[in-house]
Amino acid sequence: MRISTTSCLCPFLVCLCFIQRCSGASHHVPTKVPSKNQTKLANGETEVHHRPKRGWIWNQFFVLEEHMGPDAQYVGKLHSNSDKGDGSVRYILSGEGAGTIFIIDEVTGDIHATKSLDRERKTHYVLHAQALDRNTEEALEPKSEFIIKVQDINDNAPKFPDGPFVALVPEMSEVGTSVLQVTATDADDPTYGNSARIVYSILQGQPYFSVDPKTGIIRTALANMDREAREHYTVVIQAKDMAGQVGGLSGSTTINITLTDVNDNPPKFPQKNYQLYVPESAQVGKPVGKIKANDEDLGVNADIRYSIINSEGANMFSISADRDTREGIISLKKPLNFERKKTYTLNIEGVNTHVDPRFSYLGSFKDTATLKITVGDVDEAPVFSMDYYIMDVYENSPSGTEVGAVTARDPDSRNSHVRYFLDRKEEGINYFRVDEYSGVIYTTLPLDREDMPWHNITVMASEVDNPSLLSHVPVTVQVLDVNDNPPEIATDEEVIVCESSRPGQVIQTVTAVDKDDFANGQRFSFASPSQLPVNPNFTLKDNEDSTASIIARRRRFNHLTQELYELPIVVWDGGEPSLSGTSTLTLRVCPCQRHGRIRMCQGEAFLSSAGLSTGALIAILLCIVILLAIVVLFITLRRSKKEPLIISEEDIRENVVTYDDEGGGEEDTEAFDIIALRNPAAAEELKFRRDIRPEGRKHCGPPRIHRSPSVELDEVDVHEFIKQKLVEADMDTSVPPYDSLQTYAYEGQGSPTGSVSPLDSPGTHSEQDFNYLDDWGPQFQKLAELYGDPESDVTT
Repeated sequence: MRISTTSCLCPFLVCLCFIQRCSGASHHVPTKVPSKNQTKLANGETEVHHRPKRGWIWNQFFVLEEHMGPDAQYVGKLHSNSDKGDGSVRYILSGEGAGTIFIIDEVTGDIHATKSLDRERKTHYVLHAQALDRNTEEALEPKSEFIIKVQDINDNAPKFPDGPFVALVPEMSEVGTSVLQVTATDADDPTYGNSARIVYSILQGQPYFSVDPKTGIIRTALANMDREAREHYTVVIQAKDMAGQVGGLSGSTTINITLTDVNDNPPKFPQKNYQLYVPESAQVGKPVGKIKANDEDLGVNADIRYSIINSEGANMFSISADRDTREGIISLKKPLNFERKKTYTLNIEGVNTHVDPRFSYLGSFKDTATLKITVGDVDEAPVFSMDYYIMDVYENSPSGTEVGAVTARDPDSRNSHVRYFLDRKEEGINYFRVDEYSGVIYTTLPLDREDMPWHNITVMASEVDNPSLLSHVPVTVQVLDVNDNPPEIATDEEVIVCESSRPGQVIQTVTAVDKDDFANGQRFSFASPSQLPVNPNFTLKDNEDSTASIIARRRRFNHLTQELYELPIVVWDGGEPSLSGTSTLTLRVCPCQRHGRIRMCQGEAFLSSAGLSTGALIAILLCIVILLAIVVLFITLRRSKKEPLIISEEDIRENVVTYDDEGGGEEDTEAFDIIALRNPAAAEELKFRRDIRPEGRKHCGPPRIHRSPSVELDEVDVHEFIKQKLVEADMDTSVPPYDSLQTYAYEGQGSPTGSVSPLDSPGTHSEQDFNYLDDWGPQFQKLAELYGDPESDVTT
């Protein structure tokens, strides 16, 4: 198949040619010569393979975009080697745009474009061509693929997609300072011709700015551009394709350039001399005037620091800058007095706080001005001789006692008379008054230092000629102490007395308090009331250091016998005159636990250590009661399920009952009462059934010390008595059917060494002192009671 196209499109169009295998005329379609491949078989024969050889190679077509002619645009021609020109070959076309954009003449193979194409929308089309036998519709050639490329023309102007632009550049910049780079885009094919080759130029903004024709970088073109002269500039940049040649398309954009501020202008006062009137009544620390230096710069470049550079003005006035208005605020440092000085001269300097060293050649960035202040005379309020007064007076002084005096005068030249009075809004006014002419302060009521040791009042003064002008002064009155309060014991709490206290033991050390104030420290003396009899339980010892010790006079206190004791104490102070007071302490007897030197009742110790509330204690007690009820119920059920001790008649077995009781010897009858062996009559009364479990004997109370009965009973032959009991046991018919072994042992009468049991020892009084057991704690409390000497409790 052969493809031919028009030869006059452009020098870049490539004609599609077919490759001929045979030499001959280039304008004739050669016949297809089949190639022969042979394969040698195993039997020596050869197999011949026939394959049709393709007689053409596809290339690509080119078609111009934006074709506006009335006729369809000719693209190219298809021709097959099998086409003899007799119309028996039919050409078909398939693929992108086949039948809609591209059509083919089935007989001649000519391809035309029926629509105008846009390369920027689609650059190429992929199609498939095939030659068929018109009669049989069989393929004469396999389907082959080829490409139709859309040839670009310069139909798109350059564009600035991000415009318009905004740029900033500092004022006073050097020539060539980069401002901004702009970039234009062109939709045409950059690989074909100059359609997308762009050149930049400036249409507006000269002579201030320039643009690089290749890169689009905008730069400053004029030196020392001053923002204060002109701040905003509008620059128009053009981008033109075809390398800027005639006939090229162009686009433009706008750049708004603003000059940013630099500190290139010093501050400047509008005038060199200023005047200000300030009344002498102006308050210290308050503003009295303003002054401002102008700076054409902006922001921090226009910040100004003001200062007073001469000592006359700096001693009386201060100046500070207002951040918002950039004004210098003048304030008063000291009170003005018209009678002393009527005018002040201030030399004020304004300096930029942020100086750019690049512009130091422009001079110093500061300026000065002179401010003359005139002090105005006003009628002033009276002035007290002191800023505050401190006075004192003894307590209990009679009404009308002089406390002190205040003094005020008129500072004006007229020197008017002054009147004094108290500020009625204060509470202390009820205790004092002031003489309106002399300023002397008197008491109106007796004062009590213990109630209020200090009084603060305010005395006011006004001129007789102008009562509306008032001045105030604070007065503090201290109430001095006199000895008018008796001392008393420092604590009202109960004193704990341990049951194990010994004679001479210090129960507690007490101190006293006194509401009065003693300059050299409080000193107290203690004693028991002289009119009362001597206390047999406790005594009081004055330690001569303003403390006293309560000492026990006997031992063995018992809270069950008497829990509370009262101890009156008389206390004297060391004042002039000396006063005394009597206090009664309550002493509570408790079993004590020791925690170092601190003693605490057991019940109180338990509650305080546990830290439990009443509700919590009730809940704990309720839980304990429930647990005890459960235990009792469990024991009751267990006893009800035990087997009876009486064995049925069918249960015949031998039992050996062994009693392994060991006493202190034959003289010890604690474990076994030998009276039963020596008194047969008593034995008959004590006889019990062996088939019934004997009830355990409960022993309550303290252990009893038994004396040996051998010294009290008559001599009896125990050996004969044992034989008699043996006969009775053998003849007893009430015993169970099984054997019961009863053992009686007799070692003889008397012993030269006596009994080793301590129970028979006579009670002798030991002279050893067991008082140290009281110091061993609650675990040895009972032992201390057993070995201690019993004494009767003595109560008051």
